[in-house]
Amino acid sequence: MTHREGVLVLGDGSRFEGELFGGPAIASGEVVFNTASTGYQEIVSDPSYAGQIITFTTPHLGNYGVNLTDFESRRLFCRGVVVRELTRRPSNRRAEASLEAMLVRYGVPGIAGIDTRRLTRLIRETGAIAGAFGPAEDEAAIAALAEAETGTAGLDLVATVTTTRQYVVGGDGPLRIVAYDFGIKRTILRQLARFGRVDVVPATTSAAEALALAPDGVFLSNGPGDPSEVPYAVDAIATLLGEISIFGICLGHQLLGRALGAETVKLPFGHHGANHPVQDLTTGAIEITSQNHNFAVDADTLPNGVELTHVNLNDGVCEGLAVPDARAFSVQHHPEAGPGPHDSAYLFERFLASMDGRRTLPPLITDATGLPEPERGVA
Repeated sequence: MTHREGVLVLGDGSRFEGELFGGPAIASGEVVFNTASTGYQEIVSDPSYAGQIITFTTPHLGNYGVNLTDFESRRLFCRGVVVRELTRRPSNRRAEASLEAMLVRYGVPGIAGIDTRRLTRLIRETGAIAGAFGPAEDEAAIAALAEAETGTAGLDLVATVTTTRQYVVGGDGPLRIVAYDFGIKRTILRQLARFGRVDVVPATTSAAEALALAPDGVFLSNGPGDPSEVPYAVDAIATLLGEISIFGICLGHQLLGRALGAETVKLPFGHHGANHPVQDLTTGAIEITSQNHNFAVDADTLPNGVELTHVNLNDGVCEGLAVPDARAFSVQHHPEAGPGPHDSAYLFERFLASMDGRRTLPPLITDATGLPEPERGVA
């Protein structure tokens, strides 16, 4: 593939020169950085990155290629990808295509040769920042796009990623789960399919519609954007509280917090990576977690009766809450680890125990029936 000179321009006027690859369009969005050293396919295909340009801090990307199995959603929702050095020819027995081929297939542009260390430091110092990149000869237009970009605050991005129809995953186990799709990942569905039947429903599903499916529990998924802009989900969760067991992660955690009366805030540059230390205050254990979010629950606004259960040891951010009387709990991180460490997998056992008292999960179903397939192939 031929590559063109490109330029990345940030909202503050900072510019970075590089080489374009991937999809042909000019990219604009909120620029964030991810510190994971592996799992780039799962990261790029995570719907939680809708509206964002992902900067990878690991200096070498694409060496093991991509494949159909490791997709986390039906397509890519991120706006663009920024890397230091891109591998043109992957080498791995599981590879079915290159990272670039996947970006081309789904129309997501990328830029390589960027000083990602300088870019990451800038984001850490200034906070989340808008940006755009494209052909070097179009720098004036790119700079205008970067200046006009609003970021993810104040946007309902859930509406752009949620399923438009209800579908079923799994079905062999004894329990039934309703999973709200705010941007749900396939690895999460594999985990939930161990319980039994999982009814995945659109984000706009009402509490009455969810309860009409006669579930044993309700799962609130991860997803992108500002939780304050998803009031329909908050209303549904508030109605479900006390009626049924609830487990939320990431955006689902934030929405549960808002349903309980807490506030959410936007973090300076968010948490994006697979190496964040979190302490489970209920056991004292410290786990390394996978994270992807720009917003968080303000722990100081948690009402009486709501317990703070997990804390991020890097910055003290609320990483978990629980309402024992309502059989509801949530965490900010991704316990399914797609990608990332498996330290937090025990949370699925807590969900199981909250539904029927059992504490032992069956083995992970790697090929759960009903998982949504990518809209198009990767090669």
